[in-house]
Amino acid sequence: MRSEVRRKLEMAARVRQFSQTHPSSEPGYATLLGSLEERLTRAEAVAARQHDGLASARSARAHRKELRRELHSQVLPHLIRVGVATGKNQPDLAKRFVLPSSNVTYKTYLTAATAMLNLAETHRDILVSKGLTGSALEDLGRIVTEFEAATELARAGRIQHIGARTDLDVVTVELAEIVRVLDGINRYRFGKDPEAMAEWFAAKRVPGTPSSKTAPSLPAPATKPSTGDVAPAA
Repeated sequence: MRSEVRRKLEMAARVRQFSQTHPSSEPGYATLLGSLEERLTRAEAVAARQHDGLASARSARAHRKELRRELHSQVLPHLIRVGVATGKNQPDLAKRFVLPSSNVTYKTYLTAATAMLNLAETHRDILVSKGLTGSALEDLGRIVTEFEAATELARAGRIQHIGARTDLDVVTVELAEIVRVLDGINRYRFGKDPEAMAEWFAAKRVPGTPSSKTAPSLPAPATKPSTGDVAPAA
């Protein structure tokens, strides 16, 4: 959650608390508080969804990174060396086993690993005869499957996070509109109660934004020139 949105939600929660401490029997006031409460509840649910999406995406990316490390340092080097060993009999096959660069994108790396998996499955017998261990292809297949799943989880988590962030922006705007209406009501209600007004201003202020409670300074009154400054008529 962005810090600006978090501060505004915290402000709305303080406004709710102030309003509960200073109730009003006016029907419109109760309606506004109901709207404020509904949107705060919605914001909490959306914030939880945003957090879950971000956490899921981070976990999936970390798992995918570990899978790529395992592919790059263990599984693929073994497969590629065995594949190169087939060069005397099948040079064209040997040329197709190439370790992808560690700097390519995850999508490109997965594509290369999947292609080598399919190639190795097709030529399993000859590769086994050249030294491919029995579990290597099973490990490669498992890692490729987990890699694909982690990529999808990372994508879904990011989409969930972005969608929740957009929803939070909408709810935050709606809360700000309600607070503006409450501000007008409370200025009218507590205009002659300095203590209550101070509490209200403290509740509705968002840290990091200018305070609106300070009255604008008035221009200094114009001074009339002294008669001694006026030149006598000719």
